[in-house]
Amino acid sequence: MDAVDRAILDALRANARATYAELAREVGLSAPAVHERVSKLEAQNVITGYHAAVAPESIGYSMSALVGIFLSDTADEDLVADQLADLAAVEDCWFVAGEESFVVKVRVPDVGGLEIAIRALSKIRGVARTRSTVVLSTRFEGRVQSAGRPHA
Repeated sequence: MDAVDRAILDALRANARATYAELAREVGLSAPAVHERVSKLEAQNVITGYHAAVAPESIGYSMSALVGIFLSDTADEDLVADQLADLAAVEDCWFVAGEESFVVKVRVPDVGGLEIAIRALSKIRGVARTRSTVVLSTRFEGRVQSAGRPHA
């Protein structure tokens, strides 16, 4: 991956609906050359998909929480992860270092929905306990980082 690929990634992350012609103007290549590079990035699983960013509140999901998942000594991490993926309320899941084994972000309509989600999480075989942190407000989320060199 070279600097041009990184510039294409930055442009797509800022606007995934950009045309190849628009991307070409931004990175200084022809549209067919950009199309070829994007296709290669997709084939290499660098670009893993495109999606619409939706305001959760606008579709009835006004409550978010981060839930730490503590596993029992006999838990199978892969099976737990598979079951976490099956829960509709779980939006993101991270395997982490620290006291918890997983941290998940759940998005629900209200406190009652959070209670239902926590009960479902607790019923997963191998989950010893959970610890929830309710999100009061979101300052920023889904920030697009540059595909260029990492910055401090």
